[in-house]
Amino acid sequence: MLRQSPSFFLRLFRHRSTNVTSEGLQFLFFTLAIGIAAINTGNNLFYLLLAMMLSLILTSGIVAEYCLRRLEFHRHLPDHLIVNEPNTVTLVVKNRKSRLPSFSLKMFDVSDGRELDRGLEIRQLLPGASRMMLYPLVALRRGRLQLDGVCIGTEFPFGLFKKQTFYPLEETVIVCPEIKPIDERLLRGLLNAGSEQSIHRRGHSNDLYNLRLYQAGDDSRKIHWPTTARTSQLTLRETEAEDQRRAIVYLPTVAPVSHDALFEQAVSLTASIILHLAQRGYMLQLLVGSSRSSFGQGDLHRLELLRMLALCERRSPLAESVVPVDVPGDPLEVEGRTMIVVQSWLGPGDIEPEHPAILINGAVIAGASHAV
Repeated sequence: MLRQSPSFFLRLFRHRSTNVTSEGLQFLFFTLAIGIAAINTGNNLFYLLLAMMLSLILTSGIVAEYCLRRLEFHRHLPDHLIVNEPNTVTLVVKNRKSRLPSFSLKMFDVSDGRELDRGLEIRQLLPGASRMMLYPLVALRRGRLQLDGVCIGTEFPFGLFKKQTFYPLEETVIVCPEIKPIDERLLRGLLNAGSEQSIHRRGHSNDLYNLRLYQAGDDSRKIHWPTTARTSQLTLRETEAEDQRRAIVYLPTVAPVSHDALFEQAVSLTASIILHLAQRGYMLQLLVGSSRSSFGQGDLHRLELLRMLALCERRSPLAESVVPVDVPGDPLEVEGRTMIVVQSWLGPGDIEPEHPAILINGAVIAGASHAV
């Protein structure tokens, strides 16, 4: 029993902390003064008052401990986030105690060891009851957002101490780059590029191109109901587009540390270009450094490209690197398609410009950037 007691207390207190409030600090000084007066005078009334004040301290700790025990948390996050765009997160709290309620609960998200105040408070949570709360979540940088758990605290019953405990609830969500409006010069370049590469392929006209089985993410408005009723399988009607275009978007990842902020601008600009072209029905392929995606379109493909940009990392140039503009793969692969390159670094001696350089089919779009 003695061997097991250290591990028991470790499990009990490893996620708990207790802080004294300003009112609690005054109460402790007053208790100390009453204790000194009781010892110096020997007055029984002082001893009685001291015992009462010590019992309030002990009661405060016990009641707060029971308020924080046997709680259950469930958090629902969106599939992905976009930098600086608010998203709604759902947090469900359940009191698994059978008899005792919990009072004055305040909850914080914990990420990278930091407590993030979302303004979540519950005044009373009855035994066996659940409470669902919604709060906005805004990501400030792209990449993986790791949420470690929920820290919950209470000052119940007397406000003398703030007791906190941590409930592990690990979740990870991908944060996509920020989407911004596109500069008018860049917009004209995108609209003018690739018109001579138009091909007959599935698109949005009225002519039938193909019938195929429905897949997750397809537009339900394009379901071909006569064939679906005949085969008992959801069948999609694909139409032909006479002016559908293909585009390859390339983001070099080689850049020095001095161009780190500019590289982040290039990532955001690439994401904005992809979203703009996808909305116009382009078949898109994304090259990020040495990684590449397949050609495709639709919501799922667009999300795949944004996730590639969310997870890409800047690579420092090697000593022998000269100009990081080489596109991986066979140059013949880009024939008949629009080629868009977004560069944050032009090579040694490059003075950090105000915006990334943008090339469409080898032609530089001077001054093109996000709209201010």
